[in-house]
Amino acid sequence: MMESNARVVADIVDNIRRIFQFINEHSKKVKRETGLTGPQLWAIKTIAESSTMNVSDLAHRIYLHPATVVGILDRLEINGLVKRVRSKEDRRVVKVQLTMQGKALVKNAPAVVQGLLVSGLEHLSDQKLATIGDGLSGLVDILGVKSIPPKLIGSREVNVPKKRIRHSHKARVHSKHPGLKKKVS
Repeated sequence: MMESNARVVADIVDNIRRIFQFINEHSKKVKRETGLTGPQLWAIKTIAESSTMNVSDLAHRIYLHPATVVGILDRLEINGLVKRVRSKEDRRVVKVQLTMQGKALVKNAPAVVQGLLVSGLEHLSDQKLATIGDGLSGLVDILGVKSIPPKLIGSREVNVPKKRIRHSHKARVHSKHPGLKKKVS
């Protein structure tokens, strides 16, 4: 390896260390000051910006799958920080808003790593975004971790939809009694 390449590799490794260190320290600070994980705090901060929003809009704004966001909201609701409210115009639509306790928590809460990251990335040019995206994809390939589900920063949650197993009555009967033949419709 040439000396200039060695310096570039050292710089890349040092920058990755800096990122991990910042994320680790900031996530601990968020947990210590608020009792929430980074994704939970990011969700309530995003809700606070809009006062009320539906789950799909929240998921879109924080770059998470709606099923992941529902899990986050469930925990926030249990902790009394958010509440779900049915739309008066369309009862099928459920909106999420902060409770008084949630609003108080947001006022004094630190910034969220994910929010800082997304905000910074959203302001980059298409070319810079593509360069970062290509570089990170390259690192994922080097480490062979493409198949690992992405855990949320400062949380044990994974950003993938939960697979729901739907069994009709017939499917349950046939799985318990494999000798039964399925009807062809």
